[in-house]
Amino acid sequence: MNIRAPMALGLALPLAFGLPAGIGRAADTAAVPQPPHDGSHDFDFARGVWHTHITRVLDPFDGGTHITTSDGTKTAMPIWGGRGWIEQLDVDGQDGHWQGATIFLYNAKSHQWSQSYIDSDSAEVDTPGIGEFKDGRGEFYATGKYKDRNVLVRGVWSDITTDSHRYEISYSRDGGRTWAAVFKAYLTRVK
Repeated sequence: MNIRAPMALGLALPLAFGLPAGIGRAADTAAVPQPPHDGSHDFDFARGVWHTHITRVLDPFDGGTHITTSDGTKTAMPIWGGRGWIEQLDVDGQDGHWQGATIFLYNAKSHQWSQSYIDSDSAEVDTPGIGEFKDGRGEFYATGKYKDRNVLVRGVWSDITTDSHRYEISYSRDGGRTWAAVFKAYLTRVK
């Protein structure tokens, strides 16, 4: 369906009769913009304790064949009535034991979340990813470093159900035209 034809007709008829373009377009009132999505509870699905199976790709731009796996626990709890979340990770695997935390904060003005990861060894806070959820999928973007080179970083929350979800991090070194997965977490709720 060509949506331009009805709109063009809606403009052409009043103009043909010498009327201002806004006259006679009652059908256009149905196209009133909707208020932005209140995403302040987008992370409610993450509450609780989860088993996480993690796959890391250590050579994402060189074939993606050097892979490590690990398993652990993710615990997520809300702050500020759900407009913020703290997530703690405790993981063991081929790379040894590691712990980390992620802080999620909702900006009610922009209707977007920030996501900042902190590794327990360095206590450094990564550049926050900024994003939002649409149709059950959250996409967050940031900049980062890979082998001393700037990359675009994309974090995606997907396949969200009551008892499972996925989180994947990908890097792009060509401005987002192509992406290479570097981190995949498959999470299942601990009953």
